[in-house]
Amino acid sequence: MPKQPRPKMYWELAPWFHLVTHPRSYAGEVRWVRRQLLPRPRAAKPTMLELGSGGGNNALHLKKHFQLTLTDLSPHMLSVSREINPDCEHITGDMRTLRLKRQFDVVFAHDAISYITTVRDLQRTIATVFAHCRPGGVALLQPDNVRETFRPSRDSGGHRIDGRAVRYVELTHPLKPGRDSTTVDYTLMLKDRNGTTRKLADRHHIGVFARAVWLDVLRAQGFRARAIVDPWKRVCFLARRPLTECDTPTQNNKTTRTTRSKP
Repeated sequence: MPKQPRPKMYWELAPWFHLVTHPRSYAGEVRWVRRQLLPRPRAAKPTMLELGSGGGNNALHLKKHFQLTLTDLSPHMLSVSREINPDCEHITGDMRTLRLKRQFDVVFAHDAISYITTVRDLQRTIATVFAHCRPGGVALLQPDNVRETFRPSRDSGGHRIDGRAVRYVELTHPLKPGRDSTTVDYTLMLKDRNGTTRKLADRHHIGVFARAVWLDVLRAQGFRARAIVDPWKRVCFLARRPLTECDTPTQNNKTTRTTRSKP
């Protein structure tokens, strides 16, 4: 991955993260994730490794159903996660190079995998996923975008909690021809408990790979993989590690559309 400035949001601004995106807003999406990974209840919680677990927003809901190990590149984000998930294991690590020397029933990567911006680093990340997924285990990857559905966009949001507040505007720039990555610019307004306000700019670099690239990399690593569309129309990737090396993945680029179930 080319050397790029670290996003302030996950480093010096990490203590503000839950005012940017609140954990309670993840409950609906996590219900869908759980149905993909655990369609039937089990007597014992399956083990799950989350890569790029960030502030623990997914984990807050997933830990009801899985025994979690949470990993992130930023120790500051793991500190934020520990505040709401003190019962989970937290490990600082880069999803491109992490090796824990153990395997899990499930490997999960939410939108943090969007920060992989080159095919080479995508290959390294999928090697990490495969190394930690037990034979017969499953992986779910949820990038923000794939090339076929990518659109420039503008968004805004923020929250107020315990006297502090954040408002932000998010601008996702167009994808340039021949590029596998683009930039996302945030403008954030922070208000502290004493009423002090400050305005900051924060640039993020994200990968935008074609669906076929994701599937090719997953299958080359040894997964049986398919693309699925979640209820929010995002293309995700569900992959299973074969029980044996002889169980060769099939080359099938079909996308499966899933539907939102009734609450």
